Amino acid sequence: MPELPELAAAFTACLHEAGIAVSPDRARGFVRAVTLLDPSTTRELRDCALATLVSAREQIEPFDAVFRAVFGGAADHGAHRGQAGDPARPLPGTVPGRVPGIRRPAADGPGRDAGAPPREAAVPVAASPLDRLASRDFADLSAAELARLSELMRAMVLRTPARPSRRHRTAHHGTRVDVRRTLSDSRRTGGQPLRLRRFVTRTRPRDLVVLCDISGSMEPYARAMLQLLFCAARATHAEVFTFATRLTRLTPVLRRSGPHDALARAGRTAPDWSGGTRIGECLAEFNERFGRRGMAHGAVVVIVSDGWDTGEPADLATHMARLFRVAHRVVWVNPRSASPRYRPLVAGMAAALPYCDAVVSAHNLTALDEFTAALSAPRRRR
Repeated sequence: MPELPELAAAFTACLHEAGIAVSPDRARGFVRAVTLLDPSTTRELRDCALATLVSAREQIEPFDAVFRAVFGGAADHGAHRGQAGDPARPLPGTVPGRVPGIRRPAADGPGRDAGAPPREAAVPVAASPLDRLASRDFADLSAAELARLSELMRAMVLRTPARPSRRHRTAHHGTRVDVRRTLSDSRRTGGQPLRLRRFVTRTRPRDLVVLCDISGSMEPYARAMLQLLFCAARATHAEVFTFATRLTRLTPVLRRSGPHDALARAGRTAPDWSGGTRIGECLAEFNERFGRRGMAHGAVVVIVSDGWDTGEPADLATHMARLFRVAHRVVWVNPRSASPRYRPLVAGMAAALPYCDAVVSAHNLTALDEFTAALSAPRRRR
C-alpha cells in the first residue's frame, strides 16, 4: 500500500496525462484535505479530490474516468452532477495502470447491475508520515524529521488579540462624529451640516514578543519553536529573542533567512546556545533595553522555558512582575508541563507562575493548538 504523498503524486500524474493540469499547490492541497478529513470511502475521497484538483466544469468528466481507474470508484459520481445513470467511461489508453500498489479495476461485468444503488468501498490510502510525527515529542525528533513538519507549521496561524489603532475609517453607523468631514461637506449646503459623517476606530493585532530559552535542556524545543515562529509568525512581524546566559535578538536573522538557514544562523548568532540558564538576568536586560522602549507595552509576551534557573528566584519574580504590569498577556511555554504528574516545583517556575496568564506545553505539533489558543485569548486579570 503506497504512502499518501506517493499515492497523490501518482494520481496527479494520471490526471496530467488525461489533460487536467494539476499544479503542485493543488496537489499539496489534496494531501492536506485527505489528512484533515480522513475519508473512509471512495465517495468521500472523490469529494476531497474534486474540491482541490479540479478547477473547471469541463474537467469533471475526465476526472471521474481517472478516479474510477485509479481508485476503483464504485460510487455513482453522476449523482453529484445531477445526471442520473452517468456511465463509467473507460480510461484513455495513454494512462496505463502503473500506479504503485494500486490495481487497475476491471470493467463492470454482468454481476454489476447498472441500476443498483452505489456501494461504498474502502479508500486505499495509508496514513501520512506527517501524522505520525505530529504526535511525537519534539525532543524525540531528529533535525530531518523536524524539518518535515515545516509544511504543517506554515498552515498554522498565530493570531494575537486586536488593539485600537490611532487611525480611523469612515462608517455609516460609526459611534463617533467626524467633525472635520462634516464641516467640510457643509460648505456644499450653505454651511448647514445636513448629514453627520461618522467613523470607527481601526484595530490592529497586538505585537508578539517571544523569549526562547536555548539552554541545554531546552534545545530541541527551542529549535521547534523557532521553526514555528519563522513558518507561521513571519507575517505578524514577531520580535524573537533567545536567552541562556545572555539575551540575543534574533528578529533580523529570522526575517532574512529560510526556515533551515534561520536555525543555523540562530545558532551562530547566539553564542550561549546549549549553555546554562539565567532567566532573571536576561529578563532584566530585556526590560531595561527593550521593554522600557515600548516593545512589551500592550504586547503578548511568550516565554519558552522549563523554568530551570541558576539565579535567585526573588530576582526572577521581581522582573516578571515588572513585565506583567506592561504586557497585555504573558504566556509561558513549558514542555515539561505535558506530563500529568508535573508540578511547578522548580524554583524559577514557581517564582514566575503568579505572573503568567497561561501555561501551556507545546511539546509536539498537536499541542501547538493550545498554544495558538492561548495567544488569541482575551485578557483576564484581577
